[in-house]
Parts: sequence; C-alpha cells; structure tokens
Amino acid sequence: IIRHVLSNDLEECFMVETAGFPPEEAATRETIKLRIDTFPEGFLIAEIHGRVVGILNSGATNKNDISDEELKQLVGHDPAGKSMVVFALAVLPEFQKRGIARQLMANFVDEARQRGKENILLLCKQHLIAYYEKMGFTHVGLSRSTHGGAEWHEMRLVLQK
Repeated sequence: IIRHVLSNDLEECFMVETAGFPPEEAATRETIKLRIDTFPEGFLIAEIHGRVVGILNSGATNKNDISDEELKQLVGHDPAGKSMVVFALAVLPEFQKRGIARQLMANFVDEARQRGKENILLLCKQHLIAYYEKMGFTHVGLSRSTHGGAEWHEMRLVLQK
C-alpha cells in the first residue's frame, strides 16, 4: 500500500530513514517530524501488512538550486512552488529489490503532475544516477551540496514544458 504519511508513522519513518542512509546523511527524528507536520502531502510511505517499509519525503520550491541545506529543514519551502524536491527515498534493506522505491516514485510523480508541478528535483550519489535515469530523470550535473561530506549529483524530471 502506498499512502500519505500520518503523524503516528513518525517512529517507523525514522527507522526507515536511518536504515537507508549513513548516520551523517540521515535526517534526524526532529527533521522527519517537521516534514510530516509541515508537508504531509509530499510525504509518501509504502506499507506491507501494516508495517512501514519505505518512505519518500519532499518539499516544494521555486528555486532552481537545491543544494541549500536549509531546504532540507523546509526553510524556503513553498507548497505552491513549481518544483518538488525529493529529500529522501528509502526502503528497509530486507524489502529492497522488490520495486517498492520505484512504486513510491511513480505515485509521487503522478501526484506532482496532478498538482501542476513543473519539475521533480533530487540529489543523489554517482552510483544512483543510472537508477534515476531509468525513472526518467536527467542528470543535471554535480551539485554544490556537501551534505554528510559526500559528493552529490542533481537530477531533474521535467513534468511540464
């Protein structure tokens, strides 16, 4: 089941986040709560037998540069922004390779189109560029972001021209 997040999903969402990202990159419990409370319509979860096994959370902006760390804290978030910005797409390790992340993204893309958004933007590591390209994203280039001390690449999916 793919559905929007509820406030009582916080702990399970935090568990998926910390299982999916190294400690220096994972969002804190407080940040996950902020994203749930501020923009639940941009936060999808995948659920199997009542258990949260995957998450996709986001914000919206009119900015083209998404390297700003403050955006991850929803500073500058504008629900009416032309672009959706994916902050995290993660699936518990034991549920990976089943198409759950792809389904979360497909639902997210459909909803963004229905809301009249122009783009979906995200940052990923180099080894994930081809993965996102298979979902229709274009590699824009190296980002200025140094989140968690890593090198990030910007990806863009154009929804409307």
